[in-house]
Amino acid sequence: MVNGPVLFTERLLLRRPAAADLDGWAAFSADPVAMEHLGGPVERSVAWRHLCIMAGAWEIAGYGMFSVIERTTGKWVGRLGPWMPEGWPGTEVGWGVASEFAGKGYAHEGAVAAMDYAVEILGWTNVIHTIAPENSRSIRLAQRLGSYNMGPTKLPAPYADVAVDAWGQTAKEWRARRAAK
Repeated sequence: MVNGPVLFTERLLLRRPAAADLDGWAAFSADPVAMEHLGGPVERSVAWRHLCIMAGAWEIAGYGMFSVIERTTGKWVGRLGPWMPEGWPGTEVGWGVASEFAGKGYAHEGAVAAMDYAVEILGWTNVIHTIAPENSRSIRLAQRLGSYNMGPTKLPAPYADVAVDAWGQTAKEWRARRAAK
């Protein structure tokens, strides 16, 4: 049972993380390619804790990343959405998609829905994406979303030594871009 918002896109369902997501979440978290810019691969027990952190964020903050589910198969695709833990440099919409689903446009499709949710439902006035300068795939996705490089930013511990830039835009810029399409 998932208690909370459910977003539908053409191919995806975005919902709060649930216990049933553990196998997909753990496989994603163990994949060195998927986790290259997300802190590196971790074992299943750590992935379980990360899943619980994200589920707990929904309880504590009222939002967190969504589990992304492929509508036609029911497979767990990844996790993406609003994220702003204590000490974070801004209101972020982040993403991570399992390697099996990379290159299919799912991250973009889900990020658009999550950006809409962050701006229209959560009322965020700015949205950032913290991206390592060498993460060309995420940079291209941020650009496709209309975000631009706002310069280097600092993440809190334990990521304080990781070099990241804040890519972002205002809610006004996001709405203007959406209206133009």
